[in-house]
Amino acid sequence: MIDKYAVFGNPIAHSKSPLIHGLFARETSQTMEYDAILAPVDEFASSLNQFWKANGKGANITVPFKEQAFDLCDELSEQARLAGAVNTLTLLSDGSLRGDNTDGLGLVKDLKRHIGELSGLSVLLIGAGGAARGSALPLLQSGIGKLTIVNRTQSKAERLVECFKGYGDVCALPIEHTDKSYDIVINSTSSSLSGELPGISGSVIHGGTVCYDMMYGKEPTPFNVWAKEQGAKLTLDGLGMLVGQAAESFSIWRKVKPSVEPVLEALRSKL
Repeated sequence: MIDKYAVFGNPIAHSKSPLIHGLFARETSQTMEYDAILAPVDEFASSLNQFWKANGKGANITVPFKEQAFDLCDELSEQARLAGAVNTLTLLSDGSLRGDNTDGLGLVKDLKRHIGELSGLSVLLIGAGGAARGSALPLLQSGIGKLTIVNRTQSKAERLVECFKGYGDVCALPIEHTDKSYDIVINSTSSSLSGELPGISGSVIHGGTVCYDMMYGKEPTPFNVWAKEQGAKLTLDGLGMLVGQAAESFSIWRKVKPSVEPVLEALRSKL
């Protein structure tokens, strides 16, 4: 019986995961199926159980089910535990469920692909929601010098800092602060989806700053357009993060690392 994998979400029709994993499977000669499953908002657990019974081996989880997936796990990676959310489920041979969160790893690997090692760099992370929470540990473990978190509601940024204090140099500042500039500025908010900006000062960007928006589209995102206007050296969008987190999931399930570049090119051409 063929091994089955899927992404669960609601909505899900827009998901690029089936295309990404299909290309990974072809490249690495893996025999598997990967589908997108629309789970009813109040029936995620039962949809998942049906999938396991039909020879499901692993699943990606997207909005709005990442916290529910977290609650269903028998064991969690440290990254998933600290993120408080799971985007990768693996059904283990004893029937138990392991949860991972590969989002932040996808971000870090994409950054390294473009600019090399991150050791000693100063990073500003905008936002304190799930995307920021999922990225903080991999960023700190990558060897950056300092992580500064800002959010419109500063108390949320401060609470996030408390979660990660033991893992590296991390602090919260007011979002409108103007007295520092950074090597990397990451927008983890969804502001670009509504054409808005996250409310930071242009003074956080200097001539060598790399700016990264977790959103992506056919055209540069509003955040990246603004960052270029402030003199950013390089702007990157979240498509590489999307493919990178998928590659981490694929590797967990199939024990083989696919290459991201050909898949990224294929996706970019379809935007």
